[in-house]
Amino acid sequence: MNPAGARKFALLSIVAALATIVLKTAAWWLTDSVGLLSDALEGSVNLVGATVALTMLTIAARPPDDEHAYGYSKAEYFASGLEGVLILGAAAAIAYAAVDRLLAPRPLDNIGAGLAVSVVASAINYGVARRLFEAGRHYRSIALEADARHLMTDVWTSIGVVVGVAAAAATGWQALDPLIALAVAVNIVWTGGQLMRRSAQGLLDQALAPEQLARLEEVLESFRARGIEFHALRTRQAGARAFVSLHVLVPDDWTVKRGHDLAHEVEHAIRTALPETSVLTHIEPLGDPVSYRDAELDDR
Repeated sequence: MNPAGARKFALLSIVAALATIVLKTAAWWLTDSVGLLSDALEGSVNLVGATVALTMLTIAARPPDDEHAYGYSKAEYFASGLEGVLILGAAAAIAYAAVDRLLAPRPLDNIGAGLAVSVVASAINYGVARRLFEAGRHYRSIALEADARHLMTDVWTSIGVVVGVAAAAATGWQALDPLIALAVAVNIVWTGGQLMRRSAQGLLDQALAPEQLARLEEVLESFRARGIEFHALRTRQAGARAFVSLHVLVPDDWTVKRGHDLAHEVEHAIRTALPETSVLTHIEPLGDPVSYRDAELDDR
């Protein structure tokens, strides 16, 4: 991962969050809509989330050291996890404001101007979310991907709010405004839960994604055609970096050097198929029964 490139997109997210907070707060001030207030509150969560993402990306870019031999790449999971928590907090605040407005409805003001400002803010979020999705895939960054998903959720939330406020103004049914705000709260609770779930899976050393495992299997199959076998395959994802370890079983009459050279070939082939991957191999003789005692994941 290019740390400077990834951090550049986190900064873009911060700038976009500041701009949309100003615009959405103005939209709420113009209309006194609790739906638009909920949208502005979610914008503040975007700002905190983007700031945390920038901080964690900076930490994740640190090189391995004596205390962290595998590097700091897992720091990204803290960013997406915290963003999930913040989203849940915003949902609670939105729900509280919506219930209060349901109990004490008030007419809306300056609907046209307020909605126009909100639409501009949503367009900014949409453009930035698309760029963050692309950057998240390019840099293999869960922090950028989480930020992109949150912004895209914000876009759909804003669309719902705009429709709800417009409908409330057109029909005169003021309850539509807080009801839309409650729907927004439910929607972002789901998003926050998904982010927290994915972060927890990453911290628990989840295996590589199915498409990555398929590419890995293609590499191993090319060596099996040459009479080489493998077992004790273990994979895990840590932020942008992946880790693969496996045992390589070679013919019994091979020299140490020949087995060593093959191990390097296997490692290079895996890293070519799966960039940003650390590979650890262990050579064993095919015909020795002892070689198969540690074939399972739990080899106690």
